[in-house]
Amino acid sequence: MSIAFTFPGQGSQAVGMGKELADTFPEARAVFEEVDDALGQKLSAIMWEGPEDELTLTANAQPALMAVSLATMRVLEAKGLNLQKSVSYVAGHSLGEYSALAAAGSLDIGTAARLLRARGNAMQTAVPVGVGAMAALLGLDFAVAHEVAEEAAQGQVCQAANDNAPGQVVVSGHLAAVERAIEIAKTKGARRSVLLPVSAPFHCALMAPAGIAMAAALADADVRTPAVPLVANVLASAISDPAEIRQRLVEQVTGTVRWRESISWLVEQGAETFVEVGTGKVLTGMVRRIARDANGIAVNTPADIDALIETLNG
Repeated sequence: MSIAFTFPGQGSQAVGMGKELADTFPEARAVFEEVDDALGQKLSAIMWEGPEDELTLTANAQPALMAVSLATMRVLEAKGLNLQKSVSYVAGHSLGEYSALAAAGSLDIGTAARLLRARGNAMQTAVPVGVGAMAALLGLDFAVAHEVAEEAAQGQVCQAANDNAPGQVVVSGHLAAVERAIEIAKTKGARRSVLLPVSAPFHCALMAPAGIAMAAALADADVRTPAVPLVANVLASAISDPAEIRQRLVEQVTGTVRWRESISWLVEQGAETFVEVGTGKVLTGMVRRIARDANGIAVNTPADIDALIETLNG
């Protein structure tokens, strides 16, 4: 049984996430303390008590989601998981790439937390509030959604930002261009097109200032060869070289998250089971839409952890 571990991105956060893990396992509690120390902030208190609007801030949500994923990983390891022996690849959706790299030992937890805080701040400040937007185009395949974005641009920025699953593409760019894309998508047969409640237009050319900031931050970061290869968002194939990891993380800020292709590539490599490590079940749902024969497992709770360890040992 070939297994890939996946790590969720922004939008999966919820007040209370990770609290049960921290209350149950000292290994999990230690991860949350490590992230708090690295950021010089009691992020864990915001995660567990809210308020929700503070947790949802990009600069908080990104390291918080990583913290829950890594807390889950540390508990799995304490219960006997050997990533290198049990897992063939890791992949993460957008910020989840940092979680995947930390899980595979390419980044230490404190470094991942500081990089994600820098990334969140850089993405938030790259575009003034109200200038950009993102929209989900549902019911269109990627090629058509890409055409819609190009037609809608009209001298502004409008790009296909997330290719999440068949019939689920997100476009990103200037607000007016994204609004045009919503109208054009209706004429192309979209089932539904809606603006997303996000604070900035992620994964498009408007994020170029954030890309520059992340290039500087990553240049100083200790990036090691991961224990298992990372399937990079911008390539939809695997990499392990630290220099290339840095490069692809920078490209990812303005580039398309090629999640549908990434999961399809993993299936081609023989992956049969996809384990979503952290908060929520968003990626598990996407996997089921992309690869109907694949086994998708979301690991959120102590009971989920025990069940996965039993499966791996079986």
